[in-house]
Amino acid sequence: MFEIEDIREWRGRPVIDEAGSKIGELEAIYVDTLTDQPAFATVKMGLPTRQRLVFAPLDGATVGPGHLRLAHPKKQVKSAPAIDTDGELLAGDEGAVFAHYDLAYRAAPDERLLARR
Repeated sequence: MFEIEDIREWRGRPVIDEAGSKIGELEAIYVDTLTDQPAFATVKMGLPTRQRLVFAPLDGATVGPGHLRLAHPKKQVKSAPAIDTDGELLAGDEGAVFAHYDLAYRAAPDERLLARR
C-alpha cells in the first residue's frame, strides 16, 4: 500500500485498470476512518459536460510512472456506484460501494466509514 500523503498529489492523473486500459482521472482519496488508511479512490469519468465520480477500491492498487493502476477491470469500475462531481457519498450509500466489489462492510457507529481526504 502507499502512503496517503503520496497519493494525494496524484489528483488529475490517469487511472488505469489491471490490464492497462484508461478508466479516467483520479479525483479524490477516501480513507477508512477506523484505520486512517486509503481505502477508495474516486475516478472522474464521462464526457466533459456529463462527468461523474465512480468509487474504486485501492486494495491491490499500485502507482506507476504517471498513473494509478487499480486491481479491478474497467467494466467493473465503470458500473460502480457514482456521485456527481460536486456530490458526496452518504453514509447510507457506503454499503452499496463495498457490495459492488464483493468487499466486507462494517459501519462505524455514529461516524462515516469513508472520509474524503
